[in-house]
Amino acid sequence: MPLFGWRLRFLHQHHEEEIAMTLSNVLRTEARLTLDADTAADLMVRKPISLRADASVVEAMKLFTEKGITAAPVIDNSGRPIGVVSRSDLLFHQRENQKQRASFESADPTPRPGTQMSVADLMTPAVFAVSEDTPVLRVLGDMLGLHVHRLFVVDKDGTLVGIITTMDVLKHLRSER
Repeated sequence: MPLFGWRLRFLHQHHEEEIAMTLSNVLRTEARLTLDADTAADLMVRKPISLRADASVVEAMKLFTEKGITAAPVIDNSGRPIGVVSRSDLLFHQRENQKQRASFESADPTPRPGTQMSVADLMTPAVFAVSEDTPVLRVLGDMLGLHVHRLFVVDKDGTLVGIITTMDVLKHLRSER
């Protein structure tokens, strides 16, 4: 490699490091962020979009597309969360169906009654929930400790009343100057 090319790459890398250090110093000295919330109720989105357990995969795909969401709580007939279904779950299901159809090319592709899957068949049956009066530090601790992007908020009867996502937390960050 010519010496000239090496020198340009070195200068480019050095310049990137310099920019990163400058940006880091600016962010560190300009402002400190605080969370403007005390409880789960302060962070949550009320009346979240949810899916009934018996909703079809097609209904879920349509809802996700129309509402621009990536996951939704799955609720029973009483409005209690029983799991969560994500866009990834739906895409995985769709891919598996396509693989299966390809291997049975001569089979009749017409769905038969009782063979369509519901979101309850695809959902993750884990429910991570807090109450509206849960302190914000506990909410954050649960999200970090459980490695989840959303927590359900339930009332004293276990009925879904809200949802807290990582984006909801970020929206409540305020700058101290």
